[in-house]
Amino acid sequence: MEEESEGKKFLNRLKEATANVAQMTKEGVETLQVKRELSQAYGDLGRTTADLVESGAISHPELAEPVTRIGELKAQLAEAEADPDDAAAAPSPDEAPPPPEPEG
Repeated sequence: MEEESEGKKFLNRLKEATANVAQMTKEGVETLQVKRELSQAYGDLGRTTADLVESGAISHPELAEPVTRIGELKAQLAEAEADPDDAAAAPSPDEAPPPPEPEG
């Protein structure tokens, strides 16, 4: 009889621990979702700010350098997309280099 009681106690503790882990996981997922949404909001704000600086609607000395850098990156991207020969010649960082040709 005592063994059965110990077994039930163990199962109850296991059930409580599992419920705690499930709750902690749910809270962790919710936190990650909020962090992702916050990151997206900052990205949206950055895009809007860059557009407003480029249009002249707003200006601030601290915004000039990052907006200039964004313009440079956009130009590089446009150049790479406009000249497919250059893009085809340089492998992307995700691609493995071609295997060496056999000697002989």
